[in-house]
Amino acid sequence: MKEPLKIILRSGKDQAIKRFHPWVFSGAIKKIHGHAADGMHAEVFSNRDEYLGCGIYQDATIAVRIMAFAPERPGSFGADFWNKKLCKAYELRKLAGLTDNDQTNVYRLVHGEGDHLPGLIIDHYDGNLVIQIHSTGLYGFLDMIAQALKEIYGSKIKSIYDKSRETLPKDFFNGKNEGGFLMGEAGEVLVKENGHAFAIDIEKGQKTGFFIDQRENRQLLTRYCPGRKVLNTFCYSGGFSVYGLKAGAAEMHSLDSSAKAMELTEKNISLNFENTSKHLSITEDTLSYLKESSEKYDLIILDPPAYAKHVNVRHNAVQGYKRLNLEAFKKLSSNGILFTFSCSQVVDQPLFQSTVMAAAIQSGRKVRILHQMTQPADHPVNIFHPEGKYLKGLVLHVD
Repeated sequence: MKEPLKIILRSGKDQAIKRFHPWVFSGAIKKIHGHAADGMHAEVFSNRDEYLGCGIYQDATIAVRIMAFAPERPGSFGADFWNKKLCKAYELRKLAGLTDNDQTNVYRLVHGEGDHLPGLIIDHYDGNLVIQIHSTGLYGFLDMIAQALKEIYGSKIKSIYDKSRETLPKDFFNGKNEGGFLMGEAGEVLVKENGHAFAIDIEKGQKTGFFIDQRENRQLLTRYCPGRKVLNTFCYSGGFSVYGLKAGAAEMHSLDSSAKAMELTEKNISLNFENTSKHLSITEDTLSYLKESSEKYDLIILDPPAYAKHVNVRHNAVQGYKRLNLEAFKKLSSNGILFTFSCSQVVDQPLFQSTVMAAAIQSGRKVRILHQMTQPADHPVNIFHPEGKYLKGLVLHVD
């Protein structure tokens, strides 16, 4: 076994690590003892030679993702390490009532920093597990991670799929790292969420196949749908549409610019309803539709993709959210309801709320906040890594 790298931080650059933030940025490093290569075990020390923690090295802006803080000092990131970490993640989902749940068999098993496994995402779809790795350094542990999953789930596991090709640099996959199924096979997977049926394409679908993080917010929607005319924008697979129709919406219009997304939405509507006459599919850009349509709605759902993935485009993202919400306010009937979301990590809750407020002021409507929404328990936020709280939303009443 190779000796771990010894990484010395610059003076004053150790405070974040001492507060248990799991990222070591390359600019904070004073010196590296040893020949550094992606995937190496790295031990991190202050400029005064204090041991701070250990993690996995990568030649990138985030140079070390900390897996264990002082005084814990694992000798290696071997099979035992991954077994223990993944078992803890599984136990948390069990505590949240998500394992062995006959009404919901889709959940996130590992949520990166929120499960003290930075750079790792694992989603569960009725015994089919999808892995996404966000660090080339971490990718070398893929086989150990897969083996630990087999031991945790035993005979309940149907397949393991590596979908890291979408999250790692393209030049990383040079013929040696192909991704794909590590165990078993799966075509279209049918899952249940709160009793609703959904078809999942884990190979070609967005993210790992389904937006699991909106589960509780979709359930909240059902309080406000009975008898209402609803517009579900950026609908992707129609999750909010299925919940809304089941809850008694008078009409449900599902809107997405992607024809493939609309096909998936229509499939999921058909899976849940024999009569689909209350549902209308619209393939169009959301902002254009809101500006040009003469339709009025009692309830609108705005769940756009991330408008900003980096701080340097945050201003443009804020303006985008403002325009989108302003047009939604214009299309809402009196006594209307708006479910509005942002999944941009660099746009925090106060900034998002103030942006929506600016749109409300410009619209001239009277607006009240009924609920503040976030991600569910299987997407936990490490209190020392506030960046992990990426999903935020508001339920608004509009006079």
